[in-house]
Amino acid sequence: MKLTPEQRIQLHGFNNLTKSLSFNMYDICYTKTREEREAYIEYIDEQYNADRLTKILKSVTDIIGAHVLNIAKQDYVPQGASVTILVSEGPVVEVPTESYDESPGPLPEAIVMGLDKSHITVHTYPEYHPNEGISTFRADIDVSTCGEISPLKALNYLIHSFDTDIMTMDYRVRGFTRDIKGQKLFIDHDISSIQNYIPEKVKNQFDMIDVNIYQENIFHTKCKLKEFDLNNYLFGYSKDKLSKEEQEEITARLTEEMDEIFYGKNIK
Repeated sequence: MKLTPEQRIQLHGFNNLTKSLSFNMYDICYTKTREEREAYIEYIDEQYNADRLTKILKSVTDIIGAHVLNIAKQDYVPQGASVTILVSEGPVVEVPTESYDESPGPLPEAIVMGLDKSHITVHTYPEYHPNEGISTFRADIDVSTCGEISPLKALNYLIHSFDTDIMTMDYRVRGFTRDIKGQKLFIDHDISSIQNYIPEKVKNQFDMIDVNIYQENIFHTKCKLKEFDLNNYLFGYSKDKLSKEEQEEITARLTEEMDEIFYGKNIK
């Protein structure tokens, strides 16, 4: 569906489409001992505490042109954090046409656009294997907007805000709005894939799979790093401290863990 800027503006009432982006990232690490695992989780908790996550979400509100109404944040014991921001619409001077293009968003310059009351949330989940060895960190971010701009414009910034091995992204447009003739609009921008909102430099680093249901305005993309360097997954030391056999065993465990997360099933 191709709409001109004039058609987008000429609505009956306001644009009440709900656009939701769910962004999930995973960081995988090999922690051989309990002490290494505890040190890794402590490091993650410090890197992604509630204060830093709040700064990330505030930048997201700038990108989508929102005003912060309320912030609720919490660091949990023994680990993890959550932040929820309630936002309201920003002032609309004019509608920039690039907001409708399938292209990466800014890092993180402000885009001033209309946004009705909505919310942005993040929750973190440090986790580890009961038999030691594998530790994972997951962050779930949800950006839900009502109005003309798509939260996909914040995706580029979110990707650059986290060190990630695996990403899964879901985007859905719900509801409908009407034009001045009463015609229902179930989506107000063209989209063929979430990948079009990710820079080429980033896409070249990942294997990517799309699962899209176009007739329902549901889009799903998942990504896994192509290159594997064991040094990036050892906490506190490098692979030259390990024997060749240890390197092979740890590599096999890490790649299996990443494949299981990427494909969403247990391989063994």
